Amino acid sequence: MTIEATIAGQQNVPFDLAASAVMPRSDLGAGGAQKDRRQHDAPSGTASEPFVKRYRTEIAASTSSVFSTLAAFPLDSVKTRMQTYQYRGFLDCVRHTYNTEKLGGFFRGVAAPMASVTLVRTVSFSLYQRAKHSYAAWVKRNLNYDILRHVNKPGTYPNLYSIGCFGAAGATAGSAITFLACPFELTKLSAQVSVLLADRAGTCPRSRAVAASYQNKGTFRTMRNIMKHRGPWGLYTGFRLHLLRDTLGTSIYFMVYESSKQLITTFGGNDPNTNRVAVVAAGGLCGLVSWAMIYPIDSAKSIYQRNALLYSKGEKVPAPKIEFFKGHMYRGLGVSMSRSCVVNAIFFSSFEFIKKHIKTMDNDTAS
Repeated sequence: MTIEATIAGQQNVPFDLAASAVMPRSDLGAGGAQKDRRQHDAPSGTASEPFVKRYRTEIAASTSSVFSTLAAFPLDSVKTRMQTYQYRGFLDCVRHTYNTEKLGGFFRGVAAPMASVTLVRTVSFSLYQRAKHSYAAWVKRNLNYDILRHVNKPGTYPNLYSIGCFGAAGATAGSAITFLACPFELTKLSAQVSVLLADRAGTCPRSRAVAASYQNKGTFRTMRNIMKHRGPWGLYTGFRLHLLRDTLGTSIYFMVYESSKQLITTFGGNDPNTNRVAVVAAGGLCGLVSWAMIYPIDSAKSIYQRNALLYSKGEKVPAPKIEFFKGHMYRGLGVSMSRSCVVNAIFFSSFEFIKKHIKTMDNDTAS
């Protein structure tokens, strides 16, 4: 889904990366503790602060994104292979990949998400933050209800206003980032399945030649290859399915993340560990729920993009049906959920460590 699916697919990582010089911060990544929630709308810094301290949230989040993407990429690769080809299960896919492509097969296509992760994630969270404040302001102005004040108040619970606001803001961000994420995700997918594509391209010489042309290419060479076969707009192959997945998935993702973080914080009371537990638990939960609900859409997108790699510009690509509650549309779901938990655990742990380290480093320097 993603954000993580995009990013996630990206695919799927929650919370604010909005530019601190442009708008107020929610500091979602910093926790869910009651103190943090009361300061939800406070700006993170002033123009007089050192650059590193002023943008410590962006620096920590960008660095953590690289760590989490690299650590969880093998699971994402296995997920894509299971979605697009038949295997007897997770271990069968792992064995086949290792036997035919060795360890490098699990990291095939990693350059694309590594290159795009910072840009896509920063833009998506910035848009989410802007949309959240805009929608909350509209509700306050027209319905005389302050959503953010309610969310930041200790001891409160999610309601229809807050859930609707976060869902609408997530949908806005998800739909917008598709324009950035689609080319990178298509490139990643083509690299992940390139060997399988060539092995299973059938007997048609042209299809086999096209499939073979995707093997052992870097990120930008793969992009050029896609445009060669499918034209300049070939990088947006499967865009409609990608747009549907990211719009729905990101909406669900932020609804679950914000609401569950609020619930866990309220239930935790004044426990100093509430901050850490709320963020990690909410992050893992939102990834699991969003993947479970939009996974057939992601499978249809992956299958369509795989099929399209064997077709040239102007040729009609057979479109798979989006079928919910059908077993073949959920191949690799367990891997995706496991990957979501790994990504969020690594991301949040790294984020908190780096952000606090930068803040401490600046304080030590000043003293």
